[in-house]
Amino acid sequence: MDATLKLWSVVLIVGALNYLSRLSFIAFFARRTMPPLLARALRYVPAAMLAALIVPMIAAPVQGGVPFNPRILAAIVAGVVAWFTKSSLKTMVAGMAALWLLQAGLARIG
Repeated sequence: MDATLKLWSVVLIVGALNYLSRLSFIAFFARRTMPPLLARALRYVPAAMLAALIVPMIAAPVQGGVPFNPRILAAIVAGVVAWFTKSSLKTMVAGMAALWLLQAGLARIG
């Protein structure tokens, strides 16, 4: 089988399985009420997914002999801004600005 055909076969099969798994969950609860425990647990899924995506990026080892990880300090700055402003845009801007300033400062030193 040709490599391109294999690739597209895998893409289509995985896409169909993903669609069917989501559809089955929606179809199962379409005419039923969701159990309260499950509904309460599903409220925490977005926060857990965001943490699972962000924490490895922040805690990754730093390259080049840098004395500390600037991402950790930038994440702390972003967390403080998020706590006080409750604004996603301000949090992202503050976190990225802190990260870029810290990286620029470390580049000058090192």
